[in-house]
Amino acid sequence: MNLKLPIISGEKAIKTFEKIGYKVVRIKGSHKRLRDEIDRNHKPLTIPNHKVLKPGLLKKLIRDSNLTI
Repeated sequence: MNLKLPIISGEKAIKTFEKIGYKVVRIKGSHKRLRDEIDRNHKPLTIPNHKVLKPGLLKKLIRDSNLTI
């Protein structure tokens, strides 16, 4: 069953990933790069600080962080 992802901003996504152990390590323009401080084997996440993240990008961020919905 496909779940519909919520519409969230880049800032909300960043705050959510920070709650689970990611830390902002670099900012370039409107994009922030986060790295998992608990498990360094996870891919770094690059999140644009936009008002709305597209569902495909949000799905990719969830997949790259090894989270499940």
